[in-house]
Amino acid sequence: MKNNLLWIAVAAVIGSSLVSLPARSDADVADVSSRVDAVFAPVSRTDGPGCAVTVVKDGQVVHERGYGMANLDYRVAISPDTVFYIASVSKQFAAAAIALLAEEGKISLDDDIRKYVPEIRKYKKPILVRHLVHHTSGLRDYLDLWSSSGRSYADSIPEAEAIALIAKQDGLDFLPGSQYKYSNSGYFLLSVIVKRASGQSLSQYTEAKIFAPLGMRNTHFHDDRTRIVPNRATAYFTKKPEEGAGQGAFQTSFDLVGDGGLLTTVRDMVRWDQNFYNNVLGTRGAALIEQLQSTEPLTDGKPSTYAFGLMHRDLEGLKAIGHSGSFIGFRADYLRIPEQKLSAITLCNGAMDAGKMNREALSIFLSAR
Repeated sequence: MKNNLLWIAVAAVIGSSLVSLPARSDADVADVSSRVDAVFAPVSRTDGPGCAVTVVKDGQVVHERGYGMANLDYRVAISPDTVFYIASVSKQFAAAAIALLAEEGKISLDDDIRKYVPEIRKYKKPILVRHLVHHTSGLRDYLDLWSSSGRSYADSIPEAEAIALIAKQDGLDFLPGSQYKYSNSGYFLLSVIVKRASGQSLSQYTEAKIFAPLGMRNTHFHDDRTRIVPNRATAYFTKKPEEGAGQGAFQTSFDLVGDGGLLTTVRDMVRWDQNFYNNVLGTRGAALIEQLQSTEPLTDGKPSTYAFGLMHRDLEGLKAIGHSGSFIGFRADYLRIPEQKLSAITLCNGAMDAGKMNREALSIFLSAR
């Protein structure tokens, strides 16, 4: 009973809960929140980038804060409504689009990807859609291929050129399904499959099928680098002494999506997180949620921990599922502990360890059970 009162108190005092409940035990609330604040104290500053963090317990936001600056040019502080690029945390949304298309009967996970992307050459064993989802395709990472050619990730990479870069590889790293190797190529190609199977870009499809139904009004796949995005955070890096020290702002024209590319807020991510407990997407059934969290073994029977853009992990002996991301100055981490109905989302715009801070925030709430 004491722990239940604690969660009610935290939610009410912070004032960001999904459900309004009466406040109890202000001292306990202050203790838990101050402990989380201490985790993020190093980035709680007015002269550098920082993070937005939200912790959700039993459907209630129990901690929600912004630390540091979203934009140093205009002295704009980070808030829970700040929009961040979330890098590879985006993958779960591309995978969800694939799962929804399969539910609609527009694709099958067992389709040869050449049905949708005939540019990919025919290998000894076909690459199936499910191989892209679970990182078991054997395809080399197109971002590595791009950088090895002497070009920068910050460059604009035309979609056709990215496809061609993948397609010209004369071999795979392994037979599809036989090994796990994280590759951004697979998730970039999933975005191509969504477009060719649905007739809509990944951005358009996810807006109609995921973000609008969930009320994620500040979320989209950013496939147009000229698009204006209110409340968007700028990404920063720390300059080397020979560069003049201080903070530098990242400049990029990169706008490919699927493996990354999602812009969102911690508040919108809460809506996505809660849908795992009460699905309103697609046919609104539990089957979709089970699919999104499902892994599949390799061809030799060995288990894999990678589901649909989500990785199964362990946190303090509890089963957890989530994903981290890091790209062009942004850092992001999302982790959910289903057994406890406890989740944390940390989004940052500088070179800080979002995953470590996110886990520490979760651990504080686990200790308060």
